[in-house]
Amino acid sequence: MHTALPLASALVLSCSLLFVRANTEERKSMTIKRITPVLFVNEIEPCLKFWTDRLGFEKTVEVPEGDRLGFVVLQKDGTELMYQSYSSVEKDLPAIASTVRKGPTFLYIEVENLNAIKSAVKGSEFYMSERTTFYGAREIGIKDPAGHYITFAQFSSLPQD
Repeated sequence: MHTALPLASALVLSCSLLFVRANTEERKSMTIKRITPVLFVNEIEPCLKFWTDRLGFEKTVEVPEGDRLGFVVLQKDGTELMYQSYSSVEKDLPAIASTVRKGPTFLYIEVENLNAIKSAVKGSEFYMSERTTFYGAREIGIKDPAGHYITFAQFSSLPQD
């Protein structure tokens, strides 16, 4: 009886270690390919023009919703952003339809040339004028046409055009 208890404890410990090791190996083999924000809006069209016309994004996916857009995917330089209309969510995922209306979303975007971004977003609603942070970023903050908050940040100390 006295040897059975330590033996059982050793067996439980060994099984636990095998489980932890297997779980750790499984997590190491998981590859995260991309994280893409989805911004929910009343109307996609004003936001689409903002990202494509001002910031040079390309619309790569478009899903109509009646006579309007219900969903779009925008891409530029390896980054991706999605917009979905509230009416599309109500049909697609009614269980979360009321939750997505709670917004807004906050995006933090690192850029190479803040001056070029400032020029591109001229006339937008600014919620944060240019500042330099203690962590070495020059930043500005604007709202997109749907009211989502977007901070653009440049970390480079190289001179800009």
